[in-house]
Amino acid sequence: MPRPPQRDELPPAQRRIAVLAILALHGAAAWGLMQVDAVRNAVAEAAPLFVDLIAPPAPERPPEPPPPPPPLKKPPPPAPVIAAPPRPSPAPPPFVVPEPPPEPVPPAPPEPPPVVAVAPAPPAPPPPPQPTRELPASAIQYLDPPDPVYPRASRRLNESGQVIVRVYVGSDGLPRQVQVLQSSGFARLDEAAVEGVRRARFRPPTENGQPIAGWARIPIPFELEK
Repeated sequence: MPRPPQRDELPPAQRRIAVLAILALHGAAAWGLMQVDAVRNAVAEAAPLFVDLIAPPAPERPPEPPPPPPPLKKPPPPAPVIAAPPRPSPAPPPFVVPEPPPEPVPPAPPEPPPVVAVAPAPPAPPPPPQPTRELPASAIQYLDPPDPVYPRASRRLNESGQVIVRVYVGSDGLPRQVQVLQSSGFARLDEAAVEGVRRARFRPPTENGQPIAGWARIPIPFELEK
């Protein structure tokens, strides 16, 4: 005998809740499996690959060539130019060279004046030689004594010594000639001694009440202060 049809014992609301619960359990189970590295790698390898077939682009059409330029029209040939024959030019008149003017006669040069020979003037007589009289030390008296300046370079280089100067004292008491009779060994000291004696002024030496002139020896010492 046929079995009578079974009736669904769950109402529709409960049946929907049961379906949702089953789906939720399946989703939770799937999420738990995806947390395993091996399962996740296997799913990634088994995922289907989607390939899109893209048709190749149509080739570009080459540009159309430009139309040929229109043919150039040849210009008409120029009209021939007929040159008129040149007119004969009148012949120039003959050129006559004028005669040059007569050259002037140069005047005669003047006669040079007569040369008068002039006798050369006689040379001036040489000055009389100065006497070589030596004055004694007692005859040497000063109005302005020699005041030589000690050179700074000689002080810095510790140069010292004595210079004996020979001076010719005129009858007016002025030094006429100054010479170095005995050097100190240093050129700067010798020059300073000569300049100091040149600036000196002497009392005119006398003999028998008459002024005389002569040579005198004057020692000039240069000593460093200790």
